[in-house]
Amino acid sequence: SCSTVLKTLHFITRPLSEEEGNFSLAYIITIHKELEMFVRLLRAIYMPQNIYCIHIDEKSPRSYKTAVQNIVNCFENIFISSKREHVVYAGFSRLQADINCMRDLVNSRVQWNYVINLCGQDYPLKTNKEIIEYIKTKWNGKNITPGIVQPLHVKHRTEVSYREFVHSGVPYVYPAKVRKAQPPHNLTIYFGSAYYILSRAFVEFTLSDARAKALLEWSRDTYSPDEHYWVTLNRLPG
Repeated sequence: SCSTVLKTLHFITRPLSEEEGNFSLAYIITIHKELEMFVRLLRAIYMPQNIYCIHIDEKSPRSYKTAVQNIVNCFENIFISSKREHVVYAGFSRLQADINCMRDLVNSRVQWNYVINLCGQDYPLKTNKEIIEYIKTKWNGKNITPGIVQPLHVKHRTEVSYREFVHSGVPYVYPAKVRKAQPPHNLTIYFGSAYYILSRAFVEFTLSDARAKALLEWSRDTYSPDEHYWVTLNRLPG
């Protein structure tokens, strides 16, 4: 029961400070296995003033999906992504999963300030308050997308076209013998982390700007596009 979940797992039920209550974070968590690990992660980052979008890999077992849904049903500020992807490692589906959650989050009633993406095997090293203070003091109004100009040894990821294949029931991406066109709008491709902390304004820009949409389409047949998409957009002038 929900009362048992809240009580036995010691979920925090009210903001622990005024500062936290006035600064809401959004989380995107992509999961596909290990229910207990997901619950431990959720328990560690949960705050009632935040909002959480959970993307469950569409190919996860039905029993896993049901268990996650049962937990999510206990909270008004946690929901399952309205559109779920069959996630393939290093494929476009991993990037699309984040974008699906972003669309849901910008349409939510919670006026969150920043969004943080995680996977089910992550775990926080800092408290909610410490994260907020770090964002406010070091990155106020800016995004955290670590990266550099795309190094030579990973240029193949965006210079040739990658396709999804299935071998023995396991999906994977593999390069095709087709060279890709140059990036749209003469964009310089950067390379970095697939994980980020993004401002709400940047998320709204990503979902609406013509350059962002063009880069997204161009990235569909690249290798691990989530490692170049956010970092490239964040380095656009302005």
